[in-house]
Amino acid sequence: PKAGATSRRPVLNSEFRRFYDRGDLPIQIHHGAVGGKIAWKVDIEKLDYHHYLPIFFDGLREKEDPYRFLSVQGTYDMLEKGGAKILPVVPQLIIPIKTALNTRDPEIIATMLKVLQSLVMSGEMIGEALVPYYRQILPVFNIFKGRNLNIGDQIDYSQRKRRNIGDLVSETLEIMEMHGGDDAFINIKYMIPTYESCVLA
Repeated sequence: PKAGATSRRPVLNSEFRRFYDRGDLPIQIHHGAVGGKIAWKVDIEKLDYHHYLPIFFDGLREKEDPYRFLSVQGTYDMLEKGGAKILPVVPQLIIPIKTALNTRDPEIIATMLKVLQSLVMSGEMIGEALVPYYRQILPVFNIFKGRNLNIGDQIDYSQRKRRNIGDLVSETLEIMEMHGGDDAFINIKYMIPTYESCVLA
């Protein structure tokens, strides 16, 4: 019998969808731009990151547009402009990150891995702030690390390259190790015994 570790779980509607449908998010689709674009109704820098960033992260498990497009693009916009506002919100992002990874859906996992890379590189200390949460977010990495599954090229507008999920997991782990401080490697190795350091080499 199959153990089913990689089989997909049902994806429930996100908080993002609920807020968007109620008109409670400061975004709309800017029609006319090639490939679509987000129009923010307020300056991103003025947003309450504690309130909005976890909601946008929660939307990353949506597969239906406009929710998927808006949450992915909105998350990247907020990470790009967030600066010092991002670090204090990291603990609130763990549950949405874990929920998205636990769908076991390769498309959703790929989106989340790319966002995690951006998150880690979006400010000082963010990589280190994630280390205590590795036990919650890395189990799914371990399941998909060896999977050479092609995730197609429709996932994400900023990276049209085709890549498989195993490579994306390895790349994300390397970025987490490089930005995670002294304790990152040992903690990754504890969760993913096959991981080889990219720093100690």
